[in-house]
Amino acid sequence: MKITTRYVEDELYVAENENGNTIHIDMRNAEDKKSLAPVEMMLASIAGCAAVDIVSMLRKKRKTFVDLTIETTGKRRDEHPRGLTHITSKYTLISPDTNLDTFKKVATLATEKYCSAAASVKAKIEVVCEVKTEKEA
Repeated sequence: MKITTRYVEDELYVAENENGNTIHIDMRNAEDKKSLAPVEMMLASIAGCAAVDIVSMLRKKRKTFVDLTIETTGKRRDEHPRGLTHITSKYTLISPDTNLDTFKKVATLATEKYCSAAASVKAKIEVVCEVKTEKEA
């Protein structure tokens, strides 16, 4: 898996995967912001990852899926690095035939067992920094 991130302008970057799909990374102030900041993307990644697993499990159980909303909040450290210290995801499902116990079981499995994004933020991951410089042509 590879992502290439490029500078667009001050506080704005674009990240691209190997298939050419892109997403903007926006660190501008709130009134100028048009996309998510990196830590916001982490929260969105966890919610999106869990959502895929939840919908898949509900369909395997032959439950009727109408809508799913996930509100994910994060608390950050006050000092640098201002990493996340706590993440909460609140799941709301609209389904005529899925009871609360079934939905809780599915959401818990998705978040705690199957979601690779959530597993990644809980894991101790080696992060390596390699650098090089190039002269303008």
